[in-house]
Amino acid sequence: MRKLIRGLRDFKDNHFPSHLELFQLLGMGQKPRVLFITCSDSRIDPNLLTQAEVGELFIMRNAGNIIPPYGTLSGEGATIEYAIQSLEIEQIIVCGHTHCGAMNGLLKLEHLREEMPIVYEWLKIAEGTRRLVKENYTNFTDKELLEITSAENVLTQIDNLKTYPIVRSRLFQGRLNIYGWVYNLETGEVLAYDSVSHSYVPPQHQVLDDLPEPSFETDLLGA
Repeated sequence: MRKLIRGLRDFKDNHFPSHLELFQLLGMGQKPRVLFITCSDSRIDPNLLTQAEVGELFIMRNAGNIIPPYGTLSGEGATIEYAIQSLEIEQIIVCGHTHCGAMNGLLKLEHLREEMPIVYEWLKIAEGTRRLVKENYTNFTDKELLEITSAENVLTQIDNLKTYPIVRSRLFQGRLNIYGWVYNLETGEVLAYDSVSHSYVPPQHQVLDDLPEPSFETDLLGA
């Protein structure tokens, strides 16, 4: 706790004053570009990973980057609806990661029933991932299965995301893009799912390099 309090002091005395213009803009409202859905794992920092500035990402985190399907009353559903309808976000990233404890628990789901019943019920939402891996991936080591599960779970959660009426509508209008990422904790590499090749590829292959980057400050001011 002492370290965190020292950090608060350093932020107020040093970081905040040196970025005063940005924080003044943020005080006028938010205009994030991306809804970033990822795991609660402490080893993942979406802003650090993407080198995004404060205010650029609207972040949703939970154990296993799970998205309950539409019809389930949840904070995740409310966050998704708010991000798209109110903040007019047009890009969503669902980001899994290697060595995911939630995915490891999913592979051993029955062992959680007594010791962590709430976790057990939560991970059951990702039953589609567990069953897909169990029935379609054989002759793999436990370590390999864990990484496969993390990658497949991203796709399962994107399928869940598409059950939301507002998501389906915006996709139909061409006003929403959804990306599936997997972050490798050991190498720092991020791979993105490519629906054409049905494989994970470097994410830069999914964007047009010649498109200019929008100005965050301009976006925030609504200019």
